[in-house]
Amino acid sequence: MNTDAATPLPFTTPVTPALLRGALDMERTDAGLLPHRLPAAARAQAPDGQIALAEAQPSGVRLVFRTRATVVELEARRTLTVYAGVPPRPGGVYDLLVDGALAAQGSASGGNVLDVDMTTGQTRFRTGPVGSVRFDGLADREKDVEVWLPYNERTEVVALHTDAPVTPAPASGRKVWLHHGSSISHGSDAASPTTTWPARAALLGGVDLVNLGLGGSALLDPFTARAMRDTPADLISVKIGINLVNADVMRVRAFAPAVHGFLDTLREGHPDTPLLVVSSVLCPIHEDTPGPSVPDFSRLGEGRVRFAAMGDPEGRATGKLTLRVIRDELAALVDQRSAEDPQLHYLDGRELYGEADVEELPLPDALHPDAATHLRMGDRFAALAFGEGGAFAGP
Repeated sequence: MNTDAATPLPFTTPVTPALLRGALDMERTDAGLLPHRLPAAARAQAPDGQIALAEAQPSGVRLVFRTRATVVELEARRTLTVYAGVPPRPGGVYDLLVDGALAAQGSASGGNVLDVDMTTGQTRFRTGPVGSVRFDGLADREKDVEVWLPYNERTEVVALHTDAPVTPAPASGRKVWLHHGSSISHGSDAASPTTTWPARAALLGGVDLVNLGLGGSALLDPFTARAMRDTPADLISVKIGINLVNADVMRVRAFAPAVHGFLDTLREGHPDTPLLVVSSVLCPIHEDTPGPSVPDFSRLGEGRVRFAAMGDPEGRATGKLTLRVIRDELAALVDQRSAEDPQLHYLDGRELYGEADVEELPLPDALHPDAATHLRMGDRFAALAFGEGGAFAGP
């Protein structure tokens, strides 16, 4: 059960870095502690507000602690993003896990609001109060508790209020999986933070996730590669494709050297770590049509947004990228490098979502999978990567 304001609880624990997992950096704000998924040095080199918005949304970030509390209330200040002409999304979901199993869900009260007009690019920020999300009816025993923060709401965490003391959970001993990808890896339209496909795969694979899925920003940026290079990890994956096409940021001539450079940087810090390169899932509008892709604003009055590919298919002859071109290039590149790097592997993203899935689970806006597709992708990735013979199946 989840409520907003109820009887005050006797124990208050400030949120400190010792309670947080899945973030690469933390910033003190006027409200509390803001988790960042990119370090300050990377944020300083980010060329636009898209990355700043995405990396501060805490996909995969969770509080982890031990307690025998039966009531847990997290005090936090969220930032909601509201798009003009589109019905407001429901509040971001918090998932509470007890000893690894989902026990409760809820949404926070209060918070800031970021208004975005997609037709003009203008934004307006409205400051709001700190709120809370409360979970009660938990088992009265010593247990490991995880509170996964909403993947799509910037969240400043303040304090835990409980009816029993809280201590940081000991190290899990599980392998750390570091993953980078686009908005699909970030979470897109998953139902909750533990049902994004990377979180689902991590829970099934028994690993600790650090998710650098950055909506709109999987662009082979060197600062992201350096952040990954410097992050401790036992397993690494990089999902490459859709943002390079739908942002129309490079041509074939630049693509392979950029991928080589990204992987070279990762290998500087992780020379022998299993490294899986994953191409894009099927996206019919960009399989053979280059970008850019743009939202169809004509349907905003219906409260719907769909994306369309605006490139000319003939542009492939002059080096413009499509998803099919990228998959061919990636497969050849990984094959070449793996001759001297046996821990480098390739996975065609269409094995996660492909031709056979389109009729049953079409992409609602032509770019992003829905909640059911996230679950399917997570299940498939877990089987392909963590299962027998998979890139991450080692001891």
